[in-house]
Amino acid sequence: MKRSVNKVEDNKVRRYYQLKQKQKEIEQELSELRGEIIQHCAELDLSELEVGSYKVKIVSQERKEFDESKLYAALPDPDVWRLLSKPDTSKIAGLIKLNVISEDTIKDTFSVKHLFLLQVDKK
Repeated sequence: MKRSVNKVEDNKVRRYYQLKQKQKEIEQELSELRGEIIQHCAELDLSELEVGSYKVKIVSQERKEFDESKLYAALPDPDVWRLLSKPDTSKIAGLIKLNVISEDTIKDTFSVKHLFLLQVDKK
């Protein structure tokens, strides 16, 4: 059901739309700059860099991405799947820590994705 909007609602909706567009532009520029900074540090083989009054730090992370069908084949026990419901990395890590499943059982069910996080702080 549509209803006509008053001037205040119209201004709020318009401003929201404008801000969302600006957010997309800012996120795109941040992504490009992040990529360039990370590439520059990689070329210099640096994980930390000081530039003027800023300190740049590159943090490397590994993230496991599970293949659901391979994981299901490796863990056919329905009780374990009730605990998981889907391949959730933190839940799987918790089940390994609790010795419900072993790391060896799932060793071929995931790929490792390397991520680089950028931190820039003012000195």
